[in-house]
Amino acid sequence: MSLVKSVYDYKTLQKKQIEGKRLYETPDGTAVASVTTILSATKDNTHLNEWRNRVGHEQAKAITAEASGIGTRMHKYLEKYIENGVWPSAGSNPYGQQAEKMAFVIKESALDQVDAIWGSEVSLYMPKLYAGTADLIGSYKGNPSIMDFKQSNKPKKIEWVEDYFLQLVAYAEAHNELYGTSINEGHIFMCCRDLTYQQFDIWPDEYSAWRHEWYERVYQYYDK
Repeated sequence: MSLVKSVYDYKTLQKKQIEGKRLYETPDGTAVASVTTILSATKDNTHLNEWRNRVGHEQAKAITAEASGIGTRMHKYLEKYIENGVWPSAGSNPYGQQAEKMAFVIKESALDQVDAIWGSEVSLYMPKLYAGTADLIGSYKGNPSIMDFKQSNKPKKIEWVEDYFLQLVAYAEAHNELYGTSINEGHIFMCCRDLTYQQFDIWPDEYSAWRHEWYERVYQYYDK
């Protein structure tokens, strides 16, 4: 049985690629940039470029592709569990087995604290500005929240995940606009390859500052 208890009538947005950018078609007929496109285009890539130069571009590409593959698989296990209420089998693929272990850590460490799930893989948009897909929307310890699943090759410092916070705020703002909610809390549930669990949170007293930073990035993107 699905763990989702529908509260809002969520609609799926169609994606399209235009000049290498991932865009979403919104009901008002416009195509807007994805949240990840905006963040990628406006972030400081100094450290990322230094890492690529240090390890070599081909090696960096391979590492990124492997991490992305495991992250996608990890998401799929969590999505299937949320959809069916039954933990899925890992199968025999070693990458799948690694991803399943990571997903299970998130389930045991975080999902038990989620007391209501309104939607999984939810399309959201801010009219004429941006759109994206939130991993999880619901109630965390009694408070309406946007939640996201992340994987990492190694534990992260909080200053390394600022764009994750902005992603949460972007989805919260869109949800508030579309559905008349007042979400001002978000949570990142992260598992590393060594099965270390990390959680990064935006609490209501921090939300306004992150909201301001997010819209600064949006304006920066469109100013370009």
